[in-house]
Amino acid sequence: MPTIPASPTTVMQNFYAVFPSFAMVAAMQLDVFTPLKSGPMTGEQLASALGVRQEKLEPLLYALVVAGVLEEEAGNFANTEESARFLVQGEPEYIGGMGGFFSMLWSTALQTAESIRTGEPHAKHDFHTLTDEELLVYFRNQIHSSLSGGREIAAKVDLSACRSVLDAGGGSGGVSIALCEKYPDLKATVADLPKVAKLAGRFAAEAGFGDRITADPVDLTQEPPTGQFDVAVLRALIQTLSIDDARRVLKNIAQSMTPGGRIYIFGNVLHSSRLGPPSSIAFSLVFLNVYDSGAAYTEAQYRDMLESAGFAGVAVAYDVLGDGMGMVSATKA
Repeated sequence: MPTIPASPTTVMQNFYAVFPSFAMVAAMQLDVFTPLKSGPMTGEQLASALGVRQEKLEPLLYALVVAGVLEEEAGNFANTEESARFLVQGEPEYIGGMGGFFSMLWSTALQTAESIRTGEPHAKHDFHTLTDEELLVYFRNQIHSSLSGGREIAAKVDLSACRSVLDAGGGSGGVSIALCEKYPDLKATVADLPKVAKLAGRFAAEAGFGDRITADPVDLTQEPPTGQFDVAVLRALIQTLSIDDARRVLKNIAQSMTPGGRIYIFGNVLHSSRLGPPSSIAFSLVFLNVYDSGAAYTEAQYRDMLESAGFAGVAVAYDVLGDGMGMVSATKA
């Protein structure tokens, strides 16, 4: 006979599993880690540096120790090697600005039951209908994630022989900015919906790349982007589309690529079993709340879409980027 569990252990573990994550994002929003860059501080010293009350801050500090992003000894708190590298403002690999993005993500995921119950996404992202101000707020929150992902892409993919890159569905243009940072001879085009492309141009100019990053206002489900490109990079685009729209986008992109050009798709790729990786499982729930038909597609679906669009030599790698995104690559036949 099967063993009957004595208590809801797994259920309770799942309930409490979210709180270290909540603590870390609260600390990112308060910028707890930056004052600690010079060395350990007491709760009193850190509260003074942040301009908050010690008795309110200290429960968070101990939660951060449990979460593994702070260390504590005799009442003194210090950054771990990882938080010192990635969560201190001014460091080259700083990603602390992603706190706003993940707050938005979790708020979205909490609506999953209602989205399934009604059959409609209850936190729908429709860039066609958002106002300019709403789009600006969204992409201000998102650009840190885009920049971080772009820098990882620049480290993973050798574009030294490339002169023109298409950043398809590039949103804020963060990926293009990161690629142009690393490759001084590279020119990039951010192809996205007209309202979004306008913001991408603005962010590129703010970052000092207005002369090397072009914004192309285009609906890639309807027509190809302007120009010819050696490389196309798609980060978090295909998963926002229905499978039919994804096919159309890939065919339109193929028309704008030189023979032998490479396409790199970064997104949440599911195993054929649909039971992993964990990050793709998590985002598959988020997508239910955000998109009418978007999804985390499987490796087999990506292979089929790319080959149908005229690409060959499809390769798939899981968990390539720090945020859990996989990479699907292929060559224009």
